[in-house]
Amino acid sequence: MHILGLIDRGLFRTVSWVAQALLWSAVAAGFYQVLARFVLESPSAWSEAWTRASMIWSVMLGVALAFRQGAMLGVDLLHNLLEPHKARLLEHLVLLIVAGFLVFLAWVGVDMTWRVRFQTMPSLSVSISWVYVSIPVGAVLSLVGALACWAGPRRPHIETT
Repeated sequence: MHILGLIDRGLFRTVSWVAQALLWSAVAAGFYQVLARFVLESPSAWSEAWTRASMIWSVMLGVALAFRQGAMLGVDLLHNLLEPHKARLLEHLVLLIVAGFLVFLAWVGVDMTWRVRFQTMPSLSVSISWVYVSIPVGAVLSLVGALACWAGPRRPHIETT
């Protein structure tokens, strides 16, 4: 396997582990919030904010994983109706549109992150920009994933009947 394949696999394996850890931490914090509120009768101030932030990060990282697997690039009905050469042209067009959107999303995400850098989440005492930065990070990772999927070996599409 060549070096780019190793980097690709290592990067997206790390993204997967981080997304899973954040998702599990959101579940644990949500469980703790319910336990603290209804059993201990002392609601937690931090758990709701942590659950929300970790879910946002999990979604943005999960979208990147979906792009890497090709799960977000399909136009299967039209793809299956086209001959192979035209189907590949459709894939190029879809990638171009997706790449344009992800670049725009990253740009807007950086701008939003910069604008909120002085706002804090009172319950966690950290800048809310740590949540907003998930937008450009997720968009850039999604772009890398989409490009890696597009450049990778062709997978046969499943015919739908």
